[in-house]
Order: sequence, then C-alpha cells, then structure tokens
Amino acid sequence: MPAQSPILRRFGENIRAKREARSLSQEQLAELADLDRTYISGVERGVRNLSLLSAVRIAKALKTTVSDLSGGIER
Repeated sequence: MPAQSPILRRFGENIRAKREARSLSQEQLAELADLDRTYISGVERGVRNLSLLSAVRIAKALKTTVSDLSGGIER
C-alpha cells in the first residue's frame, strides 16, 4: 500500500468529524452522497484520493462546503 498522504488523511478526518457531529453512519452518508459505503470509509481513512465531484457530493450531503472540509490542510 502506498504511503498515506497527510492531506488526504486530514481531509478524511474532517469528513468523519462532520459526519459524527450529524450523527450519521458511513452508510447513511454514502446514501445521501450517492456513493458506496466502502468509498466513504476509504476517504475517511485517507487512503482514497477522491475527485472534486465526490468531495462536493460529500460536502452537500453533510450540509457544508468543500472549503469547510478542507480546514487545517496546509500546503
């Protein structure tokens, strides 16, 4: 398995925090975003390099923005 990107890991942590704050399971988030639960799991663990379109779908499902989910990501 390739080395985990700190950017993807942080983005995934932000998604997990927002999901848990809304009391959603990964399965519920996946359904709202029209994505697979295993995809959400990979994103949250930082092992999946998601597309911008998927990031927007997740943000909309969480009633937030991609910008908000990107908080704490440094260059």
